[in-house]
This record gives sequence, C-alpha cells and structure tokens, in this order.
Amino acid sequence: MGAFVPYVFTSAQVTDIRRFCGYPPLGPGNPVYPYPWILKIYQAFEYLIQNMSQERGAVVVTQLGNLNTLESAIMGASANLDTDAAGPWTHNKNEVKDRWAMFELQRKYLCTIVGCEYGPLLMNQGNTMRLVV
Repeated sequence: MGAFVPYVFTSAQVTDIRRFCGYPPLGPGNPVYPYPWILKIYQAFEYLIQNMSQERGAVVVTQLGNLNTLESAIMGASANLDTDAAGPWTHNKNEVKDRWAMFELQRKYLCTIVGCEYGPLLMNQGNTMRLVV
C-alpha cells in the first residue's frame, strides 16, 4: 500500500471552501475567535482541508463548481426582478428566494463532503437574535 498523498487545493479553492462552509479567511486583520471551542472547530476544519484524500478532494472541487454556478445564478436572477408577467410566461416571484435556498443547501452539503461542522458564518443563517429578559 502506497503512502497517503493529500489532495492539494489551489489558494482560490481553499478560499472558496472556507467561504462556502461559513469560515472566515485566515490572515492578519481577521477577527480572533472569542470562544475556544470555535477555535478548535476551525483548526479541525483546516486540518481536514490540508489532509483530504485525492478522491474526496476531486468531489469537493466538483461541488465548488456547482456552488459557483448557483451563486452566479442568484445574481443573474436579479435581471428578472422587474418582470411580473410577460406574455404567456409569468415570473416566479420566489425565484431569488428559491435559488438562495438551493445555494444554502449546497453549502451545507459541501460541509458534509469535507466532513466539517458548519462554520460560524453559516451556523445561524436565517435565524434572528432574540433577547430574553
């Protein structure tokens, strides 16, 4: 049996993996996590990215392509926001919402493929903060 050779992502791919999985970028000027448990999750996430098998890495790259396409389609849907009905065709009033929901679902699926927790920027999307007194 040969030695393990991890999949090597490009810098752009690693940036996209972090972004789509809900993790902020690394580097100077980025916020320091206030809670130790988040730091542990982030370290585990980075380890997974740097030590991924060739097979899983190829699947992640395919998913990144899907996510980039979905993200572009959300912005493309903005061209139809001013049309409610045109001839026999009627615009889906929920198109942007539906596309966004699919995009978010696929982001979470990427986390499943990578094998990581949802990042802090993805964990609470759609939730609102509540103050209980």
